[in-house]
Amino acid sequence: MAKKLYVGNLSYSTTETQLRELFSQVGEITEINMIMDRDTGRPKGFAFVQMSSDEAAMDAIRRFNGHMLDERALTVNEARPREERSSGGPSRGRRF
Repeated sequence: MAKKLYVGNLSYSTTETQLRELFSQVGEITEINMIMDRDTGRPKGFAFVQMSSDEAAMDAIRRFNGHMLDERALTVNEARPREERSSGGPSRGRRF
């Protein structure tokens, strides 16, 4: 079963190709999602990498958590489900 990993502390210059080359060392990658700032279009410094198997994902965590890439120590762990957010509109959830 595929498992999604959180990869944090990325340099803003790190590319999807670099992540693909690194993580493909431990197994098949099914998806990479580099998170970008919607206003500037620049990377936010983290990504999600989905590995094709639990074994490959666990191996990636063991091998790459703390691994130096672009002079930064990566944070690699199992991604947590996205938390629910309020709409964040002008009222910020308040009723008038």
